[in-house]
Amino acid sequence: MKLTTIDKLCCPFDHADLELTRITEDTGGKIIEGWLYCPDCKRIYPIVKGIPIMSPDAYREFEMEKPLFEKWQKQLKGRKVKNFRLIE
Repeated sequence: MKLTTIDKLCCPFDHADLELTRITEDTGGKIIEGWLYCPDCKRIYPIVKGIPIMSPDAYREFEMEKPLFEKWQKQLKGRKVKNFRLIE
């Protein structure tokens, strides 16, 4: 995902601006892995292989995303993900 793309994205639920956390990026600066976070509704949207997963909650499967959140424990800094929301 190009960094310029984030300026065009918003939370699909409340249309708030999203915050980006980068995990890995390629030599051209494209985001390969990370997440987008909505500070209003607290939803977290993973970025996998450069593609943000921004489907409605009803179409997401937490068990499929759970390994990513477990892998990112260091970057989450003690926060947990529950119902696709980042909680303290």
